[in-house]
Amino acid sequence: MSETGTSKTLSHGLQVLELLVEHPQGLTMTEIAEGIGVHRTVAHRLVRTLEAHHLCRRDRFKRISLGTGLVRLAEPVEQDLRTLARPVLEELSDAGRASAHLVVRENAEQVRMLMIVEPRQARMHVSFRSGQLDPIGRGSAGLALLSAEPPVEGEREEITRARTRGYAVSVGEIAPGITGISAVVPTGRDAPGTSIGLSLFEAPDPDELGRLVVASAQRLGSLLK
Repeated sequence: MSETGTSKTLSHGLQVLELLVEHPQGLTMTEIAEGIGVHRTVAHRLVRTLEAHHLCRRDRFKRISLGTGLVRLAEPVEQDLRTLARPVLEELSDAGRASAHLVVRENAEQVRMLMIVEPRQARMHVSFRSGQLDPIGRGSAGLALLSAEPPVEGEREEITRARTRGYAVSVGEIAPGITGISAVVPTGRDAPGTSIGLSLFEAPDPDELGRLVVASAQRLGSLLK
């Protein structure tokens, strides 16, 4: 047990999983040990334990990657929200001809990409990794969530503007050259913590897309109430 009251071994095991998320092609035992800053023997014990629970697996080249046991663990996470959001995101993605995303507030400083739906007819589209964490103060999703809170001194102009027009716009903040347009989902709760939006390479008419996003956010909000 560490001085903070947390389990050091469990923390290392979770670090292994997070490291493997960033390297879907797999890693060697040495790379895992170096990646989380432990001795190779410790990394070996951690991987063996994760393998026993089907949370990671080893291929014939002895490279370790994520295991299928994670699918079962992830299935119940925000299941109702994801089930209700999927058709709304699919409709938004097709209407905007861009990738549509569902983002939830993780904590005071971060937001998490819970789901992304890619357009079926666009020639090119933006792709993000579901589950990724981003700073709440960067990117349209986080800015939209911050705009649902009372104004604070020194807040970004984009947050103030989003509060006025109902949606936030960001350019190149999560990925270079990518425009994000997001709106808060009105769930009726005291602290809004969900937003949906679009991510695209070009936004010739952000206002039109903003209206699409707001309408979709309101639709999802009505389903959640």
